[in-house]
Amino acid sequence: MDKKLSKIDVFSIVLGSIIGWGSFMLPGSKFLIEAGVINTTIALFIGALFIIVIQSSYYVMLSDHDDEGGEFSFTYKHMGKVNGFIVGWFLLLAYLTIIPLNGTAFPLVIRKIFGDFFQFGYLYSIAGFDIFLGEIILSNLVILLFAYINISGIKDSARVQNFIAITLVSLVFVVFTIVFINADKVRFAENYINNYQFDLSQVLRIFAITPFAFVGFDNIPQICKEYEFGPRTASLIAIIAVLIGATIYSVLNLTAGLIFSPAEAYAQDWALGTGVLMTIGRFGFVLLVIALAAAVTSGINGFMISTSKLMGSISNHGMVPSRYSFVNKNGVFSNSIIFATIISLIAPWFGREVILWIVDMSSLGAAIAYFFVCFIAFRITKSQIQKFLSGLGVAASAMTVLLLLLPASPAALGRESLIALGLWIILGGTFYWTIVSSRKKAGEKL
Repeated sequence: MDKKLSKIDVFSIVLGSIIGWGSFMLPGSKFLIEAGVINTTIALFIGALFIIVIQSSYYVMLSDHDDEGGEFSFTYKHMGKVNGFIVGWFLLLAYLTIIPLNGTAFPLVIRKIFGDFFQFGYLYSIAGFDIFLGEIILSNLVILLFAYINISGIKDSARVQNFIAITLVSLVFVVFTIVFINADKVRFAENYINNYQFDLSQVLRIFAITPFAFVGFDNIPQICKEYEFGPRTASLIAIIAVLIGATIYSVLNLTAGLIFSPAEAYAQDWALGTGVLMTIGRFGFVLLVIALAAAVTSGINGFMISTSKLMGSISNHGMVPSRYSFVNKNGVFSNSIIFATIISLIAPWFGREVILWIVDMSSLGAAIAYFFVCFIAFRITKSQIQKFLSGLGVAASAMTVLLLLLPASPAALGRESLIALGLWIILGGTFYWTIVSSRKKAGEKL
């Protein structure tokens, strides 16, 4: 029986990882209030173009290198263990935060259907967010379900992802079409069209998070040993998935904008869901909730795959304990999946606000990985066109890092995120020093 992934399998994993919790929640909490409809759409497609430029360097990487671990193992090969570890450590941050983020979003989905049924066992509040034992149990059950699916093998995981992705995309467009027919277009024009002005600072605020929004395309180098087609086909799949992802983000933002002004949207607990319920009733709302459930579960599934592949590769390179490179009878890094699961099970105890502070850093982690891949591709490629595109990727990645770190930037990380970033860097430095020291004492070659 063929265990390899088909083109459709890979496409579903990538697209399902791109369209996660954020595409449904960010219209009300960020997009409309910070950039409206038009500037958000411009930023998302500029971000998609940025990822497509980055993907040209990933094509160089996939042509040169077919090892699991993607950017980590590619950087390790060409720039040594220190730079490799930096890339791997920041990629782990990007991947690991998205699993519990989607896991803690699942109770929000259930809350919209069953009310406060799972809000029992109040524990405490962190940063204004109430934490209930019932919702922690629900989040953990969803994470454990997908851990089981992934331990069963990549093919089973992909089969589930295919169904989820088709359901997700179909329902998004059905809901948008019904809302568009029923919405007050005159009011929408008054809110977003008639007095529209292009605002670069608004565009940059949204552009800066596109590494987080589209990081799902990064599944392709992580699963490169699971499919048999070449880097050109893999790159085309990534580009198509990113463009569809940008379209879905924009359509969901437009759906919320058709119903609410920016201030009205920001005042809602879940602007998109509330607006759909108000406009087309419970049937449309249920369709949206099913789509959100599909987005949340596809994000958990896709990034559990990527986390296990990355952790297994780092272990194979001797930079974390060897037990994480263990491959079970189904051909997956089962101990790495267990590691990702344990971290993801702990995170909901800190509440969504704390997770969101950490998630804000995931764009930075992804941008750092993009920078290294583009820099190495620029050095090793012989094609002048590829060299030009890789150079653009280096510049765009560096700009994204600066947008997130410079205090004067409109997209600068908040204080809490910077503190969490500092702790992650200290933890990584300590971890690396400990591993290197123990290997030197054991007389192992570094």
